[in-house]
This record gives sequence, structure tokens and C-alpha cells, in this order.
Amino acid sequence: MTHIVKIGNSQGIRIPKPLIEQADLEGKELKLQLVKNGLLITPEKKARDGWEEIIEQSIAGNGIESPDEEWLDLPITSDDELEW
Repeated sequence: MTHIVKIGNSQGIRIPKPLIEQADLEGKELKLQLVKNGLLITPEKKARDGWEEIIEQSIAGNGIESPDEEWLDLPITSDDELEW
């Protein structure tokens, strides 16, 4: 259980360390959302967070994908005959 505490001119809560560890919140920026019966605290997820590691793992496992050279040299044609 936790309580609201005074921190300077603001108020805050102290979250027990086991909860921080279980929720994987250590050292992360947090997002606060009002929900029907309270407050939801979640780690702030940044766009593309972790992509670099995933791409490096993919390259290590599969190698670098070769570009589609055959498509690069095709002449540009009109799409007038296409039906949309």
C-alpha cells in the first residue's frame, strides 16, 4: 500500500521497489492516464524503441537483403491502362 506524500510544492507517491521491479519501471519515463476508477501508470514507449536491436538480430541471422536490381532499371511507364 502507498500514500500520497508532499514533495516540495507538489505531491507524489512512493512505489514499493518490488512493484517497480515486477512492472519493469526502473529508470523509465512514466505515462499517467486517468481511468474510470483511478490512475494508470505505464512506461512511456517511444516510437521505434528497440527497432535497432531487432534489425541487428535479423541481419545477424539472415544477412543483409540484396536490393531488387532488376526493378531499379525498368523504364517508367504510364498507369493509364490500370483500373482502380
